[in-house]
Amino acid sequence: MDDDVFLVRFWGVRGSISVSGPEFSRYGGNTICIEMRCGKHTLLFDAGSGLRPAGGALQALGVTDFDLLFTHCHYDHIIGLPSFAPIYDRSVKVTLWSGHLAGHMTTRQMVDKFMRPPWFPMKLEFCKARLDYRDFVSGDVLRPREGVVVRTGSLTHPGGCIGYRVEWGGRVVAVITDTEHEPNKLDQAVLGLIEDADLVVYDCTYTEEEMERRRGYGHSTWQQGAKLCEAAGARGLALFHHDPTRTDEELDEIEKLAKDRFAGAFAARDGQTLTFPVSLHKKR
Repeated sequence: MDDDVFLVRFWGVRGSISVSGPEFSRYGGNTICIEMRCGKHTLLFDAGSGLRPAGGALQALGVTDFDLLFTHCHYDHIIGLPSFAPIYDRSVKVTLWSGHLAGHMTTRQMVDKFMRPPWFPMKLEFCKARLDYRDFVSGDVLRPREGVVVRTGSLTHPGGCIGYRVEWGGRVVAVITDTEHEPNKLDQAVLGLIEDADLVVYDCTYTEEEMERRRGYGHSTWQQGAKLCEAAGARGLALFHHDPTRTDEELDEIEKLAKDRFAGAFAARDGQTLTFPVSLHKKR
């Protein structure tokens, strides 16, 4: 692994439910999973169906010690966990983090209740990897690996959700999914997480025209993402958590409109990789 590069790879960019078919071939149909490599350290965010191919890639690279951070535990963000090959490997250590259920359920309880009969044929004890569970409260500053700082905050989503700001080597990448904005307001918690970020991965499930019929669903729009990034001085905006009905052609059009509004915008795709050299950036 390159020690002077901050790498971001999208393994799943689709929201709500995975999809397949020729109309989804370019942007992909896997649900939420993002890999970040901070030099030699690997962080994964969410365990949607994109976690399965992510696991295969980590095994091929010989990565045996990494962190998995959950934004929340709706199905599209955890459904890939039982198919994540590294958790069945004795040589692997995975540290799992969550904070959206703080005071109500621990990270271990969340995973244990999901991976058990009748929802899954085996209990969590079948996993041979060393699983280390960490709980936190929204607002906590996490330091999962040497030199890696992860700031946390609450997002507006049914059942609770955590937004993350990852800082390493002078670079900043924020993960803001899932969240719903109020009309004509900028969420101050989100602004704090994305301030001066190199990349903001933002929930762009809907358009503003669609939001009037989708209030209370807990999602946002590309238009709001652009407004937030402009206000926060962010440089890149990854449109993310694509509506499962959104075809490649429709996402092409949304991407074009978003780029016209905010030059650093793009629609994220399964398998897409971005790199940020840290040797060219002074530490903040």
